[in-house]
Amino acid sequence: MIWRRLIICALIFAALLALPFYFRKADGVPPVEDDAERLVIVTAHNKSVRDEYEIAFRKHYKAKYGKDIILDFRSPGGTSDIVRYIEDRFTAEFRNAYSRSGRKWESGYADIFRNPAMDSHPVRREFLNSDVGIGIDIFAGGGTFNHDRLAKRGYAVDGKVKERHPEYFHPDSIPQSFGGDVIYDKQGRYYGVVLTTFGMLYNIDRMKEMKKSNPPERWKDIGEARFFRQIIVADPSKSGSANKCFEIILQQCMADAGNPVDGWNHGINLLKRIFANARTITDSASKVVRDIAIGEGAVGTAIDTYGFAEVEWSTKLFGTPRVVYVTPKGGTAVSSDPVQILRGAPNRKAAEEFVDFLLSLEGQKLHAFKVGTPGGAVKASINRPAVRRELYAPKYREFLFEKDYDPYRSGADFVYRPQWTGRYYSLLQMVIKSIMLDVHLELQRAWQAIIAAGGPEKVPEAMKYFNALPFSYREASNAAASLRRSKDRSAADVAAVLREWSEFARENYLKAEKLAGEGK
Repeated sequence: MIWRRLIICALIFAALLALPFYFRKADGVPPVEDDAERLVIVTAHNKSVRDEYEIAFRKHYKAKYGKDIILDFRSPGGTSDIVRYIEDRFTAEFRNAYSRSGRKWESGYADIFRNPAMDSHPVRREFLNSDVGIGIDIFAGGGTFNHDRLAKRGYAVDGKVKERHPEYFHPDSIPQSFGGDVIYDKQGRYYGVVLTTFGMLYNIDRMKEMKKSNPPERWKDIGEARFFRQIIVADPSKSGSANKCFEIILQQCMADAGNPVDGWNHGINLLKRIFANARTITDSASKVVRDIAIGEGAVGTAIDTYGFAEVEWSTKLFGTPRVVYVTPKGGTAVSSDPVQILRGAPNRKAAEEFVDFLLSLEGQKLHAFKVGTPGGAVKASINRPAVRRELYAPKYREFLFEKDYDPYRSGADFVYRPQWTGRYYSLLQMVIKSIMLDVHLELQRAWQAIIAAGGPEKVPEAMKYFNALPFSYREASNAAASLRRSKDRSAADVAAVLREWSEFARENYLKAEKLAGEGK
């Protein structure tokens, strides 16, 4: 009897071990061959995108080279977490390589070897001439700002796609820039694979429940009092895409004001009202749209791909869409979502082939075409607008996930000006965190009191304190410098600055709440 039980247990255990392989084969991903190559990719892309990449690229690689390849995806968190991970790993690996030669690693070398302004320093030159790697081939997704930052620090290398495929980079195919934002790096260190626009997703039923039920059309609309506790946003210190969205809102306010100085004040205070209206602040941009889809809020900030995906899913589930994606009037900026090859990539040949594939018409169709269409996804539409302009031609329109959507047209009314806010991208994250998130209770109570008093126009004194900022646009450069660690500025010094900004905001929100309660 005992041996029968042992056999049964062994069979059950074997079945459990086989289940993942069975379902892996069933979901369209073939089993891995014993002599397969490996390509390591760090990304914040969701599982649907990763699965489609694996199915399509393994098929492509097998057809071209006769060999199987494993796509080894690593996801240590959101984009901000990934960037920190890459930077920390390169610091550790270069330090180890430097020390193995018998030389002493000085305390300032960590800041020198990755500093673009120190190219003439021997330590920096040694790093740029080295093949030091971190065991990762590709960084995929995460926005132009992060890819540009890693490229300038020397962590990314020239992918040489333009040498192999100059035809990809004709202005009628992939322009070098659009709307003020870079599509691909002139030095080949990153390439935009898809285009991204930022907008708003609203829940049709939740909007109907509101007294003033007209849907939002512009960014400033979601800062209105009628949306109090109806907005869902993501924390920009955890989501790079969320921070990009808030930077675009800030840029539009600067453009509307006619200058960045006044526009900074208007934009930061609009962001305050949006966060004060927040019902929920999530840790990822993808969760914003899911919460809107299930009715947790009326409106949320959204990336186009997430917005369109929710429209598609709600239509499939209910027969008609329950949510609508809106591209804000005058504020629809187009940016690219790039891919880059990291220094010291273990499988450089496969990494180059992967980038080539993503930029080819084959790879572009995978992103932009509906599931089941010729060249489209196998399991689920990726819903990412192609970076190659050819795919917006009439002959492809019926295959696109959104046949009437062309980001090159939707973003034509907005020009991103990197000289205004580009160098303050990280500063914006910290401003939002310190004067909106860390003191969110006081911010929301002040805004609620102002609304109860009849709105901003009825209590000008309260609004003066509500709108107070810890520094002006003219002081932004010094503010950004105060957040940079150096041999003269410790982490404690940076934390003290952030606490000072938070306390400044808290005191002003408390004053605003009191004055609003007094009708002033």
